[in-house]
Amino acid sequence: MTIKRLDNVGVVVDDLDVAVAFFTELGLELEGRTPIEGSWAGRVVGLDDVRSEVAMMRIPGGPGRLELVTYHHPKAIAAEPEVTPPNTLGLHRVMFAVDDIEETLTRLRAHGAELVGEVVRYEDSFLLCYLRGPGGIIVALAQELS
Repeated sequence: MTIKRLDNVGVVVDDLDVAVAFFTELGLELEGRTPIEGSWAGRVVGLDDVRSEVAMMRIPGGPGRLELVTYHHPKAIAAEPEVTPPNTLGLHRVMFAVDDIEETLTRLRAHGAELVGEVVRYEDSFLLCYLRGPGGIIVALAQELS
């Protein structure tokens, strides 16, 4: 048996509206938004009495999706330290290819994005950067150089 595809990457956020606005500004499209609750949901994630809301964001014309989740019950738990550095074990970032990294940064800064380091040129191939998005999510951007 083989894997068919990577369906989505899930990110827990504290403010779903802010996260949806941020990723919409980045260029993703809201595919749908719905409450998730009930015993089946709790059994899947291993939590009792789960009440959450999910927003599914999709890449226009592409196969990738980002699932944004906010937990109403039980409340989400902040990581320690709350703003984790890029070398923290576990899933720590999601990367998007963009046409113009500086223009994208300008738009995302209006939604609270802050560079983690700086925009760096990798050989003659890419401009790369890490930035913090809503809830401390690390978002990487890559601009291919022609």
